[in-house]
Amino acid sequence: MSTAERLTDALYGLGWSTVKKLPEPVAVRLGQTIADTVWKQRGKGVQRLEANYARVVPNATPERLAELSRAGMRSYLRYWMESFRLPAWSAERVKTGFECKDVHHLTDGIASPRGLILALPHMANYDLAGAWVTTRLETPFTTVAERLKPETLYDRFVAYREGLGMEVLPHSGGTAFGTLARRLRDGGLVCLVADRDLSASGVDVDFFGERTRMPAGPALLAQQTGALLLPVTLWYDDSPVMKGQVHAPVEVPESGTRAEKTSVMTQELADAFATGIADHPEDWHMLQRLWLADLDPAKGPS
Repeated sequence: MSTAERLTDALYGLGWSTVKKLPEPVAVRLGQTIADTVWKQRGKGVQRLEANYARVVPNATPERLAELSRAGMRSYLRYWMESFRLPAWSAERVKTGFECKDVHHLTDGIASPRGLILALPHMANYDLAGAWVTTRLETPFTTVAERLKPETLYDRFVAYREGLGMEVLPHSGGTAFGTLARRLRDGGLVCLVADRDLSASGVDVDFFGERTRMPAGPALLAQQTGALLLPVTLWYDDSPVMKGQVHAPVEVPESGTRAEKTSVMTQELADAFATGIADHPEDWHMLQRLWLADLDPAKGPS
């Protein structure tokens, strides 16, 4: 393990061991202070966030984009402060920490014998939404986590999410898709973050007027298992309670090849994500390149 990896692991460990012990108002202020400090430094992540917001809000002035990126960093640090503290939250705090519109799509899907897939973008705090599902709806689910470096950091994230009631599968290794399909055929629930996939297996979609690539997995799993596919978007407001919306189901087209069906369904997911992100751009935590036009390193920071 390199020195940088050891430092990264130690910092995350410090967050989970220390931040969760802070009074909530103190943790909130700490998150805002860190966010504002990072924002003022105008590093690559902040520049990329602002460039991504320029796609979402194309008529925004430079001043408006700066406001959005500052709010976006505050939202991002709120996510981290909440995540560090979630293991110490009571069940009642989790149950009351999230409010969801059109939740009937979700509860009807859970009550159905079909499997259920929830697909989300990188918005607000999907870990809190997951904890709410396992606690308030008393429904366990399976998700996938990217293998992080160092391995000890990945292990921390797996332990953290398993402690919230999730089954966590590694993204690499080629076995995740088969396990997810088995869970769905058994009538289980699967949750996947699905707004960024720059691999060769991703599906090209139109997103805020430009081409990008999103994962094929949610659409393929729905086709292969007969599971219901629901897009979900999340956001914060001025209250301590996170908000969310379960969008209408993405149906499998009646005709077409598997690739054609996957393309149509993934575009529908992208459109649902775009609706939520346009309404609450500051809660979309995309600090990486997303659009295919940005993949040329000469075009800006990653």
